[in-house]
Amino acid sequence: MALERHLASVRARIQRSRDADRWSPTMSDYVGGALARAGFEVRRVPKADKLHLTHPDLEREFADALALAQPYTMTSVERMYALWQAVRHIHRTGVAGDVVECGVWRGGSSLLAADALRRLGDESRTIWLYDTFEGMSEPTERDVSLSGDRIADRWSSLRDDRDDPVLCYADLPDVRATMARSGYTADRIRYVQGKVEDTIPAQAPDSIALLRLDTDWYESTRHELEQLYPRLAVGGILILDDYGDWKGARDATDEYFAGHPNPPLLQRIDQTGRLTVKLCG
Repeated sequence: MALERHLASVRARIQRSRDADRWSPTMSDYVGGALARAGFEVRRVPKADKLHLTHPDLEREFADALALAQPYTMTSVERMYALWQAVRHIHRTGVAGDVVECGVWRGGSSLLAADALRRLGDESRTIWLYDTFEGMSEPTERDVSLSGDRIADRWSSLRDDRDDPVLCYADLPDVRATMARSGYTADRIRYVQGKVEDTIPAQAPDSIALLRLDTDWYESTRHELEQLYPRLAVGGILILDDYGDWKGARDATDEYFAGHPNPPLLQRIDQTGRLTVKLCG
C-alpha cells in the first residue's frame, strides 16, 4: 500500500509539473525512485555486445557465446559465465561424464554448454535436457519466492498464462530449434519430456560431469539431488540456479546435504545461483 500511495503521489506531481509547463523528470525516474524506497534496485540487463563495458574482466570468447544463447535464457550474465567456465573446467581437467540440465525453458543454458563443448572439440559427451516442455510443474506450499510470493495460491490462473515468466513455457520444437544453433552432434543431445520425478532415474546417465538444476520447486529439486548427485563424478560441477530466489529449492538443497557425509561448500554466483565442485564420493 505504501508503494501504491507513493506512485499516486508521483502521478500527481507529474501532472502538476505539466500544468506549470516546466521540465520534470521522466516517469522512469519516478518509478525507479519509488522502487528504491520499497527496497528494490532497477538494473539494465547487460547485453553481449556491450559486455566489454559492463563486465570488462570477461573473455571475448564468452561474449560471443553469450550473444548466441542470450535470446533463449532468463539467466544472468554471472550464472551464464559460471556455466561456461564449468564446461571448460570439466574439459580441461578430463572429468568423465555427461552434461545434465533439469529445467531448460527455451534451452539457452544448454545451448551455451553445447557451443562451448563444440568449440573445445569435445562432442563425446551426451547433453541431457529434462523438462515438461509444457511449463512448470505444479508447486506446493513449500514453494515461496524470496519476496514471499506463494505460487500455489495463484497457480490456477498462472498455469494457463504462457506469457508469465514464472510458468517458463516453451515447447519441445522450440527447444530443439534452439539447440540446433549450437552445431553440436544431434544424436548426442537427449530430450527427456515429463516431470523429473517421473523420468529420473529411469532415463538418466550413469556418470555426470556437469549437473545444472533449474526447476525451482522443492519436490523436483530434492528428487534431482537424491537421484543425480550420487552420479556426479568426483571433480564434477553442480550448479543450482534457484537457491537464492526460491525457498523450496533452498530447503531441498540444505536438507539433502545436511544428511550427506561430505557436504560441499556452495559458492555464491549471484543473488540466486550457487556452484560447487564435488571433491569426494
